[in-house]
Amino acid sequence: MLQALALALLYFTNNIEVWNILLLSIIQGCINALDTPVRQSFLVEMVESKNDLGNAIALNSSMFNGARLVGPSIAGVLIASLGEGGCFLINGISFVFVVVSLLLMKIKPQELNKKETNIMKEFKEGFTYTFGFMPIRYIILLLALISLMGMPYTVLMPVFAKDIFHGDSHTFGFLMAASGVGALVAATYLASRKTVLGLERIIPLAAAVFGVGLVAFSLSSNLLLSVILMVITGMGMLMQTASSNTILQTIADNDKRGRVMSFYTMAFMGTAPFGSFMAGSLASLIGAPGTLIFGGIACVAGAIVFARRLPCIIEQVQPVYTRLGLIDDCLDKPEKTDS
Repeated sequence: MLQALALALLYFTNNIEVWNILLLSIIQGCINALDTPVRQSFLVEMVESKNDLGNAIALNSSMFNGARLVGPSIAGVLIASLGEGGCFLINGISFVFVVVSLLLMKIKPQELNKKETNIMKEFKEGFTYTFGFMPIRYIILLLALISLMGMPYTVLMPVFAKDIFHGDSHTFGFLMAASGVGALVAATYLASRKTVLGLERIIPLAAAVFGVGLVAFSLSSNLLLSVILMVITGMGMLMQTASSNTILQTIADNDKRGRVMSFYTMAFMGTAPFGSFMAGSLASLIGAPGTLIFGGIACVAGAIVFARRLPCIIEQVQPVYTRLGLIDDCLDKPEKTDS
C-alpha cells in the first residue's frame, strides 16, 4: 500500500523520475518474494474442512493468477480515463480493504515444532524435493518458459495499440480488457471444478492455446479480430498458470509446500522481468509482431514437450491423489464377479 501511494504522491507532485520507479519496483519485488509464497501456503490453514481443500486451492489459484491478467486490464482502462496518477492512487487505496480483511480473520493457532534450521540446508532440501519429483519439476519448468517467453506480450501491447492499430490509450485498454475477460472466463471454469483430477491434461492444452493465440494475434491487423484473439490468449494463459498452481499446492507435502510455492513464484513472477527485457530488446531488432511469434512458438514447443511426458506425470501423481483420498483405491482394483 505504501509503495503504491508513494508512486501516486511522486506523480501528483511532479517529482517522479526513472530512478524512483526502479527503486520502488525493487521494493515491490522484495514484498512479492515474501508475500506470495506465504499467502499461497497459508491457504491450507484457512480451510477447516479438508474435503473443501481441492476446490479452495482451485479458487485461490484462479483468483491469484486471474488478478495478474485482470489487473493490467483494469489499469489500462483507468489510465485511459484518469491517468497514471489516478491509477496509482486507486491501487494504494484498495489495499486498505486487504489489510482490514486480514485483521478480521480468525485462524486456529497451530503448534509449531521448533527446530534448529540452516537456511542453505533448507534451501537445498526444498530444491531437491521440487526438482527431484518429476511432476513438480515439469510443471515449474513449463511455467517458467511461459512466463519468460509468453507473458511479455503485455509489455508489447502499447506498441500494437499505437503502431499496428493506429490507436491510443483507449485501444490499449480494450486489448488488455479483452485479455482480462478471457482470464475471468477461465477462472470461473476452474473455480467451478469440484476436483483437481484432470488438470494435468489442461496444462499443455492451455499452454498451446496461449502460444497459438499469440502467433495469431501478431499476424492480425484487424482490431476486432485481435480483441477476440486476446480473449482466447488470456483464457489460455490463466488456464495454464492456475492449473499449475492448483496441482502444485495439492501434491506438495505440507512441510515442503512453502518452498515449492517459492519456486513457483520465481518461475511465474521472477522470470517475467527478464522476459520483458528480452522482448523489448528483440522487438527493437525484429519488431513487436516477430517477437510475439517467436514467443508463441516457444510456448507451443514447451506444451508439446510437456504433453509427451504427460503419461509419466499422471502415473507419478496418481499415488499422491490416492493418499489424499482424491482417488478411491477400489478404482484401481478389479471388481469381483459372482461365478
